[in-house]
Amino acid sequence: LILVLVSWGTGWDAARGVFTAVSFLLGAVTSMASGYLGMKVAVYSNVRTTVSAQKPGWTDCFNTAFRAGAVMGFALCGLGMLMLYLTMLVFRAHYPNPK
Repeated sequence: LILVLVSWGTGWDAARGVFTAVSFLLGAVTSMASGYLGMKVAVYSNVRTTVSAQKPGWTDCFNTAFRAGAVMGFALCGLGMLMLYLTMLVFRAHYPNPK
């Protein structure tokens, strides 16, 4: 559907339609991978936070939870940036000279 709509909107330029559809699918796959990675890190960090919360004081459990959130955030942003960079490299092979 995306392929047909974008191709039709650009005067039946099939290359733009294909690239848009591929980008959409890559975004969906990246989103699924990010969700899986995020949930995996969240489960492990929740267990570690619970174990550290059983100790007296709140600083250990806060630091554990904060660091786990930072790791998850950096990992997900890094995955998104990597996919964007790889997509741009592939597209540059088709569009060598930007207009």
